[in-house]
Amino acid sequence: MQETINITKDRINNEEISKILLDKWYDWKWQLKNSIHKVETVEKILGVTFSDKKKQAIKTTIEKFPMSVTPYYLSLVDTDDPENDPVFKQCFPDIRELSLSNCDMSDPLHEDKDSPVEGITHRYPDRVLFHISNVCAMYCRHCTRKRKVGDVDSIPSKEVILKGIEYLKNTPQVRDVLISGGDPLMLSDDYLDWILSQLSEIPHVEVIRIGSRMPVVLPYRITDELVEVLKKYDNIWLNTHFNHPREITGSSRRALKKLSGAGIPLGNQSVLLRDVNDCPRIMKRLVHKLTANKVRPYYLYQCDLSEGLEHFRTNVGKGIEIMENLRGHTSGFAVPTYVIDAPGGGGKIPVMPSYLISWSTNKVILRNYEGVITTYKMPDDYKHNECDLECENCNLTLKTENDDLEYKTIGISKLLSDYEEEITLTPENLERDTRNSGDAS
Repeated sequence: MQETINITKDRINNEEISKILLDKWYDWKWQLKNSIHKVETVEKILGVTFSDKKKQAIKTTIEKFPMSVTPYYLSLVDTDDPENDPVFKQCFPDIRELSLSNCDMSDPLHEDKDSPVEGITHRYPDRVLFHISNVCAMYCRHCTRKRKVGDVDSIPSKEVILKGIEYLKNTPQVRDVLISGGDPLMLSDDYLDWILSQLSEIPHVEVIRIGSRMPVVLPYRITDELVEVLKKYDNIWLNTHFNHPREITGSSRRALKKLSGAGIPLGNQSVLLRDVNDCPRIMKRLVHKLTANKVRPYYLYQCDLSEGLEHFRTNVGKGIEIMENLRGHTSGFAVPTYVIDAPGGGGKIPVMPSYLISWSTNKVILRNYEGVITTYKMPDDYKHNECDLECENCNLTLKTENDDLEYKTIGISKLLSDYEEEITLTPENLERDTRNSGDAS
């Protein structure tokens, strides 16, 4: 850091720091300029001393996975016990990041493979991921994109952004664009405004989502000027990334209030992290604090199979245990969807406790969060509306200005539809196909 500051628990001692320095503290650009990259700076600020062996291990880790922490976020660390602190674990390097598991992958979600043009990942039919920045205010140690974030040689240029926008213009089935990175809010207000304006002019893009961790790691970035830019677009949503209730501070609450006050819907995507938040009580406290600040808990992610994350990963059973302690024990809108983002680009797969115990021709057997088992009887005379895509002749009213004229089903929905002839989904290269072809020895 260029200026030494005594910081603890998101408090600044007015007797130690002048009014000028206080003004700088709340300046997000000053925070970035004074981001912490060295072990020695962390030692000085937190008042700790690492052994020579540990310090060397940390520096070795930083050589592969760089460290960058905002002074604000480091101020949240409990200086009495930093190494067991959930904030410290998310921002400070650990030598275990270099211990690769045999299942670790550099790009486990196939974001690069599912990319029709540079910067765009198009996996789901009607929505895309648009990478517009590879720079973050902080390098989270559990980041699934550790292969990219902080790589100054792979920051998307304006030319790349324009190619992505052109792809979107030429792909009318896309109605939802998630702009991500890195962190999109690392861009200047003007540049971000330009990107949003380009996207908003595409007629078939109905929703623009922003994924940002700024309200968590650098809430001062949520300036009045930034909010004015975002307010210009009626279809903006913002998802942020709080993992622990300790991250919801006075500063972050003020940032969230600015966003929600501007009419921007807010969601949160947490990652289940070993020894950080893998506790039902911690997660319940987190979702309660989020909803109290008008943030809807959206996803709880199982930690991905990215390189260097093995020490963060939990068993899936722990996630299901947490969900059992949320469903029925708090408001329904405070319960996130627990998902595994499937390796190989399979997308987000919901994982949850089993509430449907069994079913028959006319009944389903269910159980609730208390263990009460009950039945739900089917109607005796229900006949479903068979669909042949002849909407004009249907007794259900659609008539939405020719929406979905090129409606196409894939996967399980294709098997369930009345108008498709497929009855089976069969993987390629089945062993029995080889046997039956006569090629097997």
